[in-house]
Amino acid sequence: MLTRRTLLTAACACALSAGTGEAALAQAYPNRPIKMIVPYPPAGPIDIMARLLGQQLSNAFGQQLVVENRPGAGSILGTKAAATAEPDGYTLLFASSGSLAVAPALYANYDVDILKAFVPVGEVALLPHVLVVANSVPARTVAEFISYAKANPGKLNYGASLGTPPHLLSTLFKTRAGIDVVYVPYKGSAASVTDLLAGETQFTIDGLTGLYPLIKDRKVRALAIARAQRWPDLPDVPTLVESGFPDFTVDAWTGVVAPAGTPDAVVATLNRAINAGLGTAEAKEGLARFNAIAQTSSPQEFGRFIASEMAKWAGIVKLAGARIDP
Repeated sequence: MLTRRTLLTAACACALSAGTGEAALAQAYPNRPIKMIVPYPPAGPIDIMARLLGQQLSNAFGQQLVVENRPGAGSILGTKAAATAEPDGYTLLFASSGSLAVAPALYANYDVDILKAFVPVGEVALLPHVLVVANSVPARTVAEFISYAKANPGKLNYGASLGTPPHLLSTLFKTRAGIDVVYVPYKGSAASVTDLLAGETQFTIDGLTGLYPLIKDRKVRALAIARAQRWPDLPDVPTLVESGFPDFTVDAWTGVVAPAGTPDAVVATLNRAINAGLGTAEAKEGLARFNAIAQTSSPQEFGRFIASEMAKWAGIVKLAGARIDP
């Protein structure tokens, strides 16, 4: 008959064995190339950031990190491919607010449970959004723009592809500001920006990455940054918080997740390497090209952040009435 002491001894031995196995796994990892899936086409900002981080991890591990672009269905295809991969640390997903927070709320048949399908590894960068107006708009502040819109109900437009941040955030601003402006749907961002420059549409809230050159060349006018602090490269542009919208803080972001079941020791190894890589001058300079800032975190912190962002974007999508069947 097994005694209580025998059972306790066996349990302790199993726990010790498991701990030893985890430690051994962490020491051996990685011993072959790592694949990082990017659910967007190559050459875009998210893809370039993934490759920048991939180089840092390759340097740290002495193993090649291969970026694999798997675009399609608004990031769903790549996200699913990563979610169903072997949870051994050799397949990662370079994720973003679009793929992990917006897409699950936006697509009617989205069937990946983000919080169950993935384990968070680490955040990478934050990218701000900015409210800009066409030069034809006689407003220099958010308050002036709201007054101008209220004096011209139904005459001002904002354009964007359905369900994209410019659509969702501009609609949120419209609601919060209590203004009567018209949403004009576009099939792509290039056409919507062209019409903004021509004054066919009058405002948008979009990522600073794409709008910064237009702001610096004075082709559009920046009224406010959609975050809690001013942006270093635009020190004279106030935040929406300063402009009377205390909770209008919505950054875009990127980060790394792994398939659920990836061993904790492997996740910890990856997290340390990501955070160290983001501290290098090369990474900081690379991110600065996109007006992005490095954002380090623990896996636990990143997990809480993802959950909060999913709730935030779900509310914005619902408010905008956006729903897509890919």
